[in-house]
Amino acid sequence: MVSTNQVIINFIWKFMERTGSQLISFFVSIILARLLMPADYGIIALCMVFISILQVFADSGLGTALIQKKDPDDLDFSTVFYTNILLALFLYVIMYLLAPLIADFYSMPDLVSLIRVLSLVLLINGLRNVQQSYVSKHMIFKRFFYSTLIASIFSAVIGISMAYTGFGMWALVAQQLSNGLIATIVLWWTVPWRPIYAYSLSRLKELFSFGSKLLAAMLISNAYDQLWQLVIGKLYSPASLAFFNQGQKFPQVIVTNINASIDSILLPTMANEQDHRERVRDMTRRAIKTSIFIMAPMMMVLAFSSTNVVTLVLTEKWLPCVPFLCIFCIDYMFWPVHTANLNAINALGRSDIFLKLEILKKAVGLSVLFFTMQYGVMAMAYGMLLTGVLSQIINSWPNRKLLGYGYLYQLRDLLPSIALAVLAGAAAYGIGMMQLPMHLAFVIALQVIVGVVTYLALSYLFRIDSLLYLIQTIKPIIARKLG
Repeated sequence: MVSTNQVIINFIWKFMERTGSQLISFFVSIILARLLMPADYGIIALCMVFISILQVFADSGLGTALIQKKDPDDLDFSTVFYTNILLALFLYVIMYLLAPLIADFYSMPDLVSLIRVLSLVLLINGLRNVQQSYVSKHMIFKRFFYSTLIASIFSAVIGISMAYTGFGMWALVAQQLSNGLIATIVLWWTVPWRPIYAYSLSRLKELFSFGSKLLAAMLISNAYDQLWQLVIGKLYSPASLAFFNQGQKFPQVIVTNINASIDSILLPTMANEQDHRERVRDMTRRAIKTSIFIMAPMMMVLAFSSTNVVTLVLTEKWLPCVPFLCIFCIDYMFWPVHTANLNAINALGRSDIFLKLEILKKAVGLSVLFFTMQYGVMAMAYGMLLTGVLSQIINSWPNRKLLGYGYLYQLRDLLPSIALAVLAGAAAYGIGMMQLPMHLAFVIALQVIVGVVTYLALSYLFRIDSLLYLIQTIKPIIARKLG
């Protein structure tokens, strides 16, 4: 059984890794957004549509299967490693050959060389996938911290240097490739596991029986996500796609840090307790309550301060992304709810349910996409928000029987934090409307401070459970460190 202290320490390491990486990436994106045009971002996004889909094949759900398996050994890890390498090579060749067809589809000849170079990320990730699974399974997330932070710093230098010297969109390509390559090298240097010279088809079949359903689910999910980008890129301009993506990027910087940390910790922790459903239910509920308590005020304060933030950070040429940013703040706020529910299902070994949920969610989402795409990019963004709300209900439905923790119970746990977060966002908005005689950076800082103080004060006043839990959990850890 994994101790609470061990879970929290690993969460801290994972959170530090994600925060450090995202902060560096965020500041780099600010610099690059000032140096490059929105269309440059849109063209790279078009290339990544197809690469992202093939990347799902490169892992095949086997990495998650290793984490879910109770006692995987070196033969399991090595079998998956060699399988991933072969798949990555095969997929790169496919992408290389498809590049001219993709370029013809978008009527952009320059995409051929971009796609062929960017697709090298498939090979890089193929070398890293099993190392990442090993780190997650053994909960040694300190290794992620080193690899991600070092890669983020060096790739930032490379990307910015190339942008300043006039390489245009190739600066974005170099940043992505160097980030993946350096992270892979550092992870292999710091993680002790090495593949053995052995391969087992029977082990592969065993792992694939679980992973295949995840593969199908992830393919459906990824293809669905990329389809929105593809439709925008085909029906509308690259600049429209860039504004859409940039609106996503701001909340992603915040949400990815917390959600990726929760995701990485929850699955191995729940998998260790899969024979004790009451413990899995308690973990799921605690994860939902705590994550929404942290996430909601961040998203609401960002949404209510969005115009000032975009003006300061990206300049006024990016102001068309503000409405998208506000929509995605609401959508991304609930990501940890999806994560907790789906991890509970996977931890119990029910990847079959996971697959069925993805099929149902994407059927709903495609209906919304085909209805909204004719009304413009903004209508599509609202459609994504609607599908996000419906997906919450769908994801939580199996846990009504599996854990006795359905959506109505979850909603009851969510609403107090969301209500207080809206009030905190409104307080931040009020500061922004005052037209204070100070630099915009100080106005934003004041908005954040007022929003956070309002939220914490109201949470303490109403005795919000998650605040008390965090205080009780963190206090003894800090005391031990200081003692």
